[in-house]
Amino acid sequence: MMQHHGYSLNELEGMIPWEREIYIGLLIQYLKEKEEKRKQQEANRNS
Repeated sequence: MMQHHGYSLNELEGMIPWEREIYIGLLIQYLKEKEEKRKQQEANRNS
């Protein structure tokens, strides 16, 4: 996931708390969207 958003581990560790909260929010949103797409693809295959 770090690769998707372009952050290195050092950058993540150096983030101030509000930056980290924003990053985590974006990461959660990305994971939810990815899971939704996976479910849609699975439903399309089963149809």
